[in-house]
Amino acid sequence: MAATIAILAAEGTTHNPLVPETYDIVWSAVALLVVGFAFWKLVLPKFQKVLTERTELIEGGIQKAEAAQAEAKEALEQYRAQLAEARTEAAQIREEARTQGQQIIADMKVQAQDESDRIVAAGHSQLVAQRQQIVAELRSDLGKTAVDLAEKVIGESLADDVKRAGTVDRFLNELDAVSADSAGK
Repeated sequence: MAATIAILAAEGTTHNPLVPETYDIVWSAVALLVVGFAFWKLVLPKFQKVLTERTELIEGGIQKAEAAQAEAKEALEQYRAQLAEARTEAAQIREEARTQGQQIIADMKVQAQDESDRIVAAGHSQLVAQRQQIVAELRSDLGKTAVDLAEKVIGESLADDVKRAGTVDRFLNELDAVSADSAGK
């Protein structure tokens, strides 16, 4: 380095090697202006156009995304509303089914009670009819037996049916009266 300084000092120039010559600065400035002008006229508009398109594309994508998000949110709200409506409808159906089930049970109880009452009434009617039939049979057998016994006791024939019927009826009426008196006491 000392040798370079010595060579420069020997030439007698006090020129600084770090500072370029004037002609280099002028031509470099002209070249810079030409390249800058070409860049400003040709490259920069295309770059601005590309940036604008990308900005619009990004903004359009953002708008589409926001619209899609709003649509999804609306669809979610509709889904939730439909779900709530379905739950309400299901609760109503369950309640109607429960009410109908209780009504069917009540109807079946009424039918069962009616059927039971009918069966009891039919059984009671049948018992009354059987009792009357048995009483009639017993009266006739008792009357015949009483006449036979009376004939043996009296020793004469009580063949007259009218007399016999009157005697038997009177005897049975007396028995009924005695039975009623003893049951009343």
